[in-house]
Amino acid sequence: MSFDVEAIRRDFPILTRRVGEHPLVYLDSANTSQKPRVVVDAIAEHYFQHNANVARAMHVLGAEATEAYEGARGLVASFIGAAAPEEVIFTRNASEALNLAANTLAARLIPGDEVVISVMEHHSNIVPWQLVCERTGAVLRWFDVTDEGRLDLEAAERDGLINERTRVVSVAHVSNVLGTRNPVAEIAAKAHAVGAVMVVDASQSAPHQSIDVTELGADLVAFTGHKMCGPTGIGVLWGRGELLESLPPFLGGGEMIEVVEMTHSTYADPPHRFEAGTPPIAQAAGLGAAIRYLQGIGMDAIAAHEHELTEYMLAKLTSIDGLLLLGPVEAVERGSACSFNLKGIHPHDVMQVLDSRGIAIRGGHHCARPLHRRLGHQSSTRASAHLYTTREEIDALADALVFTRDYFGAR
Repeated sequence: MSFDVEAIRRDFPILTRRVGEHPLVYLDSANTSQKPRVVVDAIAEHYFQHNANVARAMHVLGAEATEAYEGARGLVASFIGAAAPEEVIFTRNASEALNLAANTLAARLIPGDEVVISVMEHHSNIVPWQLVCERTGAVLRWFDVTDEGRLDLEAAERDGLINERTRVVSVAHVSNVLGTRNPVAEIAAKAHAVGAVMVVDASQSAPHQSIDVTELGADLVAFTGHKMCGPTGIGVLWGRGELLESLPPFLGGGEMIEVVEMTHSTYADPPHRFEAGTPPIAQAAGLGAAIRYLQGIGMDAIAAHEHELTEYMLAKLTSIDGLLLLGPVEAVERGSACSFNLKGIHPHDVMQVLDSRGIAIRGGHHCARPLHRRLGHQSSTRASAHLYTTREEIDALADALVFTRDYFGAR
């Protein structure tokens, strides 16, 4: 079956909106994706028909809520190739998932140990490791990037970045700024060779391509629901079963315990050990609906559509005089996020002018300030596509950027 983007767009009511006199052109999906009607309906149905707490309530509604929640866990496990649903932990978002990883792995760190990240990471994969290193005495090190915007693997090898002192390596699968797809399986092999744990931030890859956690070679993988057509308020941390069994709790409270005494407590098995308190039940129902929706279209079909769009967007952007693209200029090992600057024009001004024409993009440092500093930029403008994006929308973006350039006289 051919990929019918117009049929897909009809599943997203918000895409029929107008912004002033202009149709909405939504090119901010790397920030958050839009939601198909089936996801909104699933959340509404949960609240209208099945609302109760999970595990605790033994009545019909409680059983239905538990079935929906644990059913979503099973869908996620299948979606990412997990060995068992128990390897899937629900969190509030990817940031909490990465904080969970950092804070539980911190129990293994001592002064002089090393944690390796990269300069292209989202702040959510930088700050938690900074805090953990400050607390434990471990040393934070990082991959640099080449001028093209790819990890500088040669420099890392030459400098012995991953070595016998390395305990954790944590990198993004796909950069949220540059679109670069990193060779995480290769990096994981190097990490495992020295006994380190490999953590992958898949927030920008899980929504756009097939993910198999085994093929990634990772030990822990984080991603978020709201970027993959699901609701806000739910994220995922997948972990190898034997690793999760060895990690201490992250938060204390209800449901994460086995037995509580006034003098001590024992803890539940994963994943419940890491899910203290009332979890995001309705959000899990919505995420389950989003996964079913994406699988119904086919992740390989979505990836092929976005690859074609990325090629088209890169060609349009690089043909604009005065525009400097950040990151790879070819759609090879690359996601759909495209960041750029118009010479002499602040990204916030670009964003404002485009918004006046109904085009939603993002301007700023995209929670990746160290990467921008490394590349010599204060900030950038980012356009990002998803399964519902069309060539016509990219044409509208290019036309609006030329208008903005000429409006500010920056040609």
